[in-house]
Amino acid sequence: MQPVRVAGRMGAAVMGLACASLWLVAEATVPAAAATAGEVVRCESEDLRRTYCAMEAGGGVDLVRQLSETPCIRESDWGVDGQGVWVTRGCRAEFRARGASSSASRHVIRCESPSGRSRSCAVALRGAPVRLLRQLSSPPCRFGESWGVGRNEIWVARGCKGEFEVGDRDAGFPPGPRLLTCESKGLIKRTCGTTIDQEVFLVRQLSDTACEEGRNWGWDEHGVWVDDGCRAEFAVQ
Repeated sequence: MQPVRVAGRMGAAVMGLACASLWLVAEATVPAAAATAGEVVRCESEDLRRTYCAMEAGGGVDLVRQLSETPCIRESDWGVDGQGVWVTRGCRAEFRARGASSSASRHVIRCESPSGRSRSCAVALRGAPVRLLRQLSSPPCRFGESWGVGRNEIWVARGCKGEFEVGDRDAGFPPGPRLLTCESKGLIKRTCGTTIDQEVFLVRQLSDTACEEGRNWGWDEHGVWVDDGCRAEFAVQ
């Protein structure tokens, strides 16, 4: 019977170790409650490993105080996604989530291609998104053809002149639709270039001519078009 008792003690010990191991694993994988806007979160990369810290990052995250001797450089040693902040390569720092009210602001840059020549308009993007807010020229502004984005520039060519909106690199663009007025002068078809992510709908007709979608107005990947005297205000999303 003695071997049975020994085996029982060993089995209990093994079961105890197994339960402890399971508890440690569970404890390591349970995410911490996400910090809300304004709260400070300390995130540390131990032994140069990548560490993830949960916090509300939809409105953006700022590095408040670096705690490590090794540098904390954004997108190299730390960064954010929609759920939180990550650190690596020994970076230790305190981070604060921004408030929703300051999550995204409108920053508009006007850039023009003179006489059809290429031109670069310098702007500190640092990874921020850019979209065409409205085309101001008769020659079309088409992404990749007559306008585009470099590391810290917006470039235009082929006579494109437009207003470009620079979003927040974390929060993107301000929510809600943008208003765009487009007019067909002299019954001639015209395209009002703008970046369209989702859809366009007519908000207010400004012309005596009835504006009917599919007949004298519509939209495609390059913007909103009007024809046959239609003039209206459109909401672009």
